[in-house]
Amino acid sequence: MTVRALKQCLFSLVCVYMVVIAAPLARANLLIEVTEGVDNPTRIAVVPFAHSGAPIGLDLASVVAADLMRSGRFEVLPRDAMLSTPRNATEVVYRDWRSLNVEYLLIGRSELAGDELVLDIELFDVIRQRPVLSQRVQNISREMRAVAHGASDQVYEKLTGIEGVFGTRMAYVSVTGAANNRMHRLIIADADGARPREILRSKEPILSPDWSPDGEHLAYVSFESSRPAIYRQNLASGEREQLTAFRGLNGAPAWSPDGRRMAMVLSKDGNPEVYVMDLASKALKRVTRHFSIDTEPDWTPDGKALVFTSDRGGQPQIYRVDIETGKVKRITFRGNYNAAAQMLADGKSMVMVHQQNGEYHIAWQEIETGRLLVLTRSFLDESPSIAPNGSMLLFATKQGNKGVLAAVALDGGFKYRLPSPDSDVREPAWSPKTR
Repeated sequence: MTVRALKQCLFSLVCVYMVVIAAPLARANLLIEVTEGVDNPTRIAVVPFAHSGAPIGLDLASVVAADLMRSGRFEVLPRDAMLSTPRNATEVVYRDWRSLNVEYLLIGRSELAGDELVLDIELFDVIRQRPVLSQRVQNISREMRAVAHGASDQVYEKLTGIEGVFGTRMAYVSVTGAANNRMHRLIIADADGARPREILRSKEPILSPDWSPDGEHLAYVSFESSRPAIYRQNLASGEREQLTAFRGLNGAPAWSPDGRRMAMVLSKDGNPEVYVMDLASKALKRVTRHFSIDTEPDWTPDGKALVFTSDRGGQPQIYRVDIETGKVKRITFRGNYNAAAQMLADGKSMVMVHQQNGEYHIAWQEIETGRLLVLTRSFLDESPSIAPNGSMLLFATKQGNKGVLAAVALDGGFKYRLPSPDSDVREPAWSPKTR
């Protein structure tokens, strides 16, 4: 059974307790494969940064260049095409860079002093022949990649007006081993797939990771006690707390925008329904009441309502429920399958899994008008997770017979994949921006 089959079990009480995830684990970094670019990307050169102090063992400029390429909005000049490698403004010869059709030039100088890594960057507008950004980024030396990502964020925001999210992280689930001896792992990594770190290892399935708004905790579903239970885990200390242990289904945790509550799906009263837990008192409030199956809740940005998947109309569709009044309204009508909605920060639109011509794609919908844009064209797309700046989203899909993560711009104009060289990966969750 695939991950999709597992989730569709929520629409059949017969298989509420059946769980399967597809195969091996990402022990190495995820790779990045750009599969579709944008028209007329901004052409930028990222010169190798000068460095003083003890060697750091990381090419900071190459991390920045890769970040900008991965955004889909930039075309980065290859190093072997550069005519010079300036270290400061006095060494910049604009004529040379114009001859290479470069629009912007980024230079930098890093210094390691004790346990502190400092990076000073300067960005130049080659066409207008002037500096446009001078910024210092610093962090402890073991967070040197964060320094590079911070520089990328500064450049990205300066040139696009959109907050950068290169310094964010992602969580995902991977499984390794034969069918009768699988090991399930919950992994967090940088947004570019680097620095993977194992958070939990279990012989039983792990599902539905979800970040707390402060980025310090993950909630997830684990079957380690032979039935599903919801846990939250402190990422710094590793301390875990089991939040639910009810009979039946315990699933689909979703943190509220203020981090004080958690939406979830429980079948403790006989039918899968959406509940909200106050995390301080552990008090539960039942939000939906219907004989059909209600699942996959996500919060509206104001914390006053939830969107969720239900088959109460005969087929899976997205509904909105007011938490205080319990009033329910259907909000998807195009297609015979819409599920796993994720709200955007504007509160006016969402992304979801949308079935079209028998295939599952990720789609964006404007809630009020119903206007819909299909963002992906791969075969089995699921588990959308939106970047904190709202410009891109991660999702799980297939590449051949292998599960991979992929990303797509919200306008559908840029796509990349993050396959693991030796494993299948599933259930992506993009972290909030907290630093």
